[in-house]
Amino acid sequence: MIRLGCKAVAASVMEEIRKETEIFTSEGNRAPSLAVVLVGHDGASETYVRKKAEAAAELGFLHFQYSLDEDTAESDLLSLIDELNGRDDIDGILVQLPLPRQINERKVIERISPEKDVDGFSPVNAGRLMTGEECFIPCTPEGIMRILSYYHIETAGRKAVVIGRSNIVGKPMAMLLMQKGIDATVTVCNTKTPDLREYTLGADIIIVATGKPGTIDSSFVKDGAVVIDVGMNRIPDSTKEKGFRLTGDADYASFKDRDVSITPVPGGVGLMTVSMLMANTLQAAKRRAGV
Repeated sequence: MIRLGCKAVAASVMEEIRKETEIFTSEGNRAPSLAVVLVGHDGASETYVRKKAEAAAELGFLHFQYSLDEDTAESDLLSLIDELNGRDDIDGILVQLPLPRQINERKVIERISPEKDVDGFSPVNAGRLMTGEECFIPCTPEGIMRILSYYHIETAGRKAVVIGRSNIVGKPMAMLLMQKGIDATVTVCNTKTPDLREYTLGADIIIVATGKPGTIDSSFVKDGAVVIDVGMNRIPDSTKEKGFRLTGDADYASFKDRDVSITPVPGGVGLMTVSMLMANTLQAAKRRAGV
């Protein structure tokens, strides 16, 4: 088994952003700025938001955080987004998902200006991605493309299977792999696909993003394949200090004696998501500055 660790990949992306930001600000532009909105007190969301703030500080980005109560009304959140859309000192807006039940996530995503939608979730950016136009690409799929590039994993003419169909990972991942210049032959499956092995055993690249531990194990994968595990699942574990352990959607241990390259969890795709958010924020600042 070859472990495709992503710490070095994420570090290389952050270094690229740092250099580009230094050039950008040396030309008289203000530092890129990101507004992050957190509603409620979900532990995982708070962790993600903290990591984003740390990354912004590391790069010298301006960072605005808005922490709202769990019972915040949808109308109040939409009003805040309208305010952030209109502010010239903010380049990117991110509303941390998931949101409390009383708030419609789709309404929130659609309310964010496409020019500040650094998550890449808006229908405008999704449509631009589908047609191959310049857009903000969702951070996790774009991070996966960076992983493939960093490890010199060939995509042209290769068979790729994406397991998962979310708007955040599965669908944009499939769109990226199909883009001209990437040229993979893509099949999209899901947890309801009968006989999933029928598709995965012929795949050169498998991206598993179902949010369900143990979706695949080594019996689903041929020798020489690449497995990108997007899962980040908390499993109760009394032996751990925090009371849980993290596991992916693939049974990592089962690949130990196989000729397979696989991203670990933790230490894998999750590290890329924050760095790609910073890349999108820098891009938003450049576009707004006309660079």
